[in-house]
Amino acid sequence: MDLYEALYTTRAMRRVRPDPIPDAVQARILDAAIRAPTGGNAQGWRFLLVDDPEVKGQLGPLYRDCIKQLFETIYAPRIAEAEANPDSPNSIEFGRMHRSALHLAEHFESFPLLLFGFVQLDPTGSSIYPAIWSAMLAARADGVGSTLTTVLLFRFEEMLRIFGIPRDEDWKFACCVTFGYPTGRWGTAPRRPVHEVAYRNRWNEPVGFEVPRPLWPHP
Repeated sequence: MDLYEALYTTRAMRRVRPDPIPDAVQARILDAAIRAPTGGNAQGWRFLLVDDPEVKGQLGPLYRDCIKQLFETIYAPRIAEAEANPDSPNSIEFGRMHRSALHLAEHFESFPLLLFGFVQLDPTGSSIYPAIWSAMLAARADGVGSTLTTVLLFRFEEMLRIFGIPRDEDWKFACCVTFGYPTGRWGTAPRRPVHEVAYRNRWNEPVGFEVPRPLWPHP
């Protein structure tokens, strides 16, 4: 697969089939992940794969509770705005994301594979997120969709208990990534163009070029 195709089409895929992901594919995903750079090359990370229905059954209710908290707190203003102006482009786009996120929560236990990332001595996540992104790109190369989520932080202690992670080792939860073969099509996600979100040398100074349309596929 062309590198740019992977970069442009690896987006959140929350609707997937229950088909199991072969061990060989899982191995490629993790082996690609650990090749990523990490602070001081310390590799102070741990990756936990979850495919046991019993374990997923314990996590599902926690995840749904966390999503409920998320939309009742952090996303509450955006939900209110979308309800007040349902026909605006921002509201329509947010509505798609909202429905998709709820779908993931409602079907959490049916995802064939979950990847949990944990890290020590790095509250920022900068020493593990490159590895997580590499895992998601490697999955894309094998036709596997993924979605990164962090909302289980709301129920961190219960998550540690379910996984049997020693509390005194100070492992910090970085994220959970869901994996599965998508039911929909791959595509380039719509985003605000770079010249609206990037500056040069000083804050609010123009970046010096405009990119009104995605640069992949190449013109």
